[in-house]
Amino acid sequence: MIQTELLITMYIVCAGFASAGLLGSFVQLWKTEPVGFSINYDSFINGLVGVFVCIFAGPFIIMRNTLRGRRIEGRPLGWVIMASGIASLWSFCTGLVIMHFALSIRTSIFLA
Repeated sequence: MIQTELLITMYIVCAGFASAGLLGSFVQLWKTEPVGFSINYDSFINGLVGVFVCIFAGPFIIMRNTLRGRRIEGRPLGWVIMASGIASLWSFCTGLVIMHFALSIRTSIFLA
């Protein structure tokens, strides 16, 4: 039988991947170019937004670049597995922040 903690962990990882994909796709649509780890430091606000995007869209960027590298450059399967593990751990961290934020909002709305 699957443990409850494992299901919660998988749910948080999926929430992190989904939010990273949503944010990454939105930024790609807005900038009309692929989102990446480059940050524009023209102003303080641009730098802050760039850091925010890199933090929360990181798993999306890693997986997109990994799958493109595998398809176009023929990178080895071990590279894909390693990058997927890194993206999953990163997604867990961002998913945990997002879940904590969502539960805090829910608590503040229903208890107010």
